[in-house]
Amino acid sequence: MFLQNGYSVMRSAGSGVNSISPDIISYKNGKGFAFECKAWDRGSLSIDIEKFECLMRWKENTSMETFIAWRVKRGGWFFVRLEEMERKEMNYTVTMKSAVELNRRFETIVLK
Repeated sequence: MFLQNGYSVMRSAGSGVNSISPDIISYKNGKGFAFECKAWDRGSLSIDIEKFECLMRWKENTSMETFIAWRVKRGGWFFVRLEEMERKEMNYTVTMKSAVELNRRFETIVLK
């Protein structure tokens, strides 16, 4: 989607296997975004604490807006900022209800 809208896009090596960086990085005209991508069709999505902390360090080091990009069957993509995840005992979580209420979609990111 980002490539089709003129962004330079890179998929991180090792994404999906305990990597220390986000899965996707997109960049255009001095504006960068980072995404940890998940496809999950349940009522909530969780990221383990260690991965979440790596993503927060990435965000702090790069100053890039960093999102969890959550793809849901028949629901499309939802983009959740790290700060919008809720800390639990074993992970950080966002519910589908919260993602729907935020209603942050691709268009709201690239057009802002």
